[in-house]
Amino acid sequence: MEGAAQILIVVSQLAMGLSLAACAGLRAFLPLFVVGLAGRLDWIPLTSHFEWLEATPSLIVFGAAVVAELLADKVPWFDHLLDLVQTFVKPVAGVVVAAAVLHELTPLQGAVLALVLGGGVAGAVHLGKAQLRLLSTATTGGLANPAVSVVEEGGAWSLALAAIVVPLIAATVLLGLLVAVLWLLRRRRVRLRTFRPA
Repeated sequence: MEGAAQILIVVSQLAMGLSLAACAGLRAFLPLFVVGLAGRLDWIPLTSHFEWLEATPSLIVFGAAVVAELLADKVPWFDHLLDLVQTFVKPVAGVVVAAAVLHELTPLQGAVLALVLGGGVAGAVHLGKAQLRLLSTATTGGLANPAVSVVEEGGAWSLALAAIVVPLIAATVLLGLLVAVLWLLRRRRVRLRTFRPA
């Protein structure tokens, strides 16, 4: 029975790490702030090397960064510059939040999974978000970008909180969204092939 309980704990931590990494792909500093605050409130244990996330200076810096990121993302055209810079920041944030919550694994296992999965998920979500934002700019001249940003924020906050409270459900919803997006892309590709002139 202990082995099954241990597996469930590790799977739950992996789900939490992946969900928080996906959140980092939308907003770089939000999951860092949420993880630090959750650690500070003893809602989740943090890996010993990442206990600095729950320190007061870290929470102040991440809180200020969350506000700055949320405001800057509302400015059309500036949001693209922010996306460009954060192409490097968001995968790192994904690695940090994933590694911080994988406390039941050895440091090597946690580091490898955080690098591969956390960084990869955050980077993939960020690239998808950036492409959506470019599409919004191309079709509306950037006028819809603030509204798109508000939707992204709602998703990021919801995902971050769900990752802490119900990580398995958060990861399942993420998987469902991934399947839906892949299905839509495949369907679009089939339509484009069907309507091509011969």
